[in-house]
Amino acid sequence: MKTGGILHLIPVGMGEAAPSIWLPQAVCELAAGLDTYIAENAKTARAFLKLIGALRPLREITIHTLDSRVDVQQMRAWLTPLLEGGEIGLVSEAGCPAVADPGAKVVAIAHTLGLRVRPWVGPSSILLGLMASGLDGQRFAFHGYAPVEPAARAKQLKAWETVSQQQAQTQILIETPYRNAAMFETLRQTLKGHTRLCVARSLTTADEWIQTHTIAEWESRPAPDLNKMPTLFLYLAGA
Repeated sequence: MKTGGILHLIPVGMGEAAPSIWLPQAVCELAAGLDTYIAENAKTARAFLKLIGALRPLREITIHTLDSRVDVQQMRAWLTPLLEGGEIGLVSEAGCPAVADPGAKVVAIAHTLGLRVRPWVGPSSILLGLMASGLDGQRFAFHGYAPVEPAARAKQLKAWETVSQQQAQTQILIETPYRNAAMFETLRQTLKGHTRLCVARSLTTADEWIQTHTIAEWESRPAPDLNKMPTLFLYLAGA
C-alpha cells in the first residue's frame, strides 16, 4: 500500500554565495536528488539546481512555473500525483519558500490533500535581519512593501511607528531594490529621532552590510549604498 508523498520546502540563496554558506549539506543532497519542482521562475530554479549539483540533467527535471496565471486547480493538479507517493520540491526566488512568497498557496493545498509538508533549514532574510538588528525579536511584524507614492508611504511608515511604540513591536519591510535609496530617505525624514532603524543589505553575500542606529544618529551619517541590492528595513520606536 502506497502512502502519500511529500512536499519539500527548500530555501535557496539570496545572492552570489556558495551553497555551503546558506544550505546544510543534507538539504543540498536532498534537493539535488528531486526530479520535480514548483518554482516562481524556471530559469532561477535551474540556476539553483546547477549550483547544488543536481543528480539528473536539468532537461530531465520537471519544473512547474508558479506565476500569476496559475490557479488553484492547476496547483492541485501538480500535487495530486503525490497521493500515490513521491516527492516534489518547492522553491522561492530567494530565501525561504512560502514566507512572504506565493508558495504559501501550494502549501495550503498540500494540507487539504493530506500530504506531508517538510520545511527545511535555510536562509530567511526576515529572520536573519531581525537576528542581527538588535531590535525586539519577540514582537515583530513583516509588512512587505510600503506604498510607492511618497506621501502615502510616509503616512504608512508613521502609522507603523505608532504601533511599534504602543506595542514595543519591531516593524519589518522591504523595497524594490532600485527604490531602496528613496525608502531610506523617507524613513530618515519621517520617523522620530529616538526610533532605532536597522538597514540589512545583501544578507549572506559578500556585500552583506548591517547597521542599526537611531534616526538622529542616521541623520549625521552618510546614506548607505543600497542601489539595486536586496535590502531589509527594520525599526523600533522608543518608549
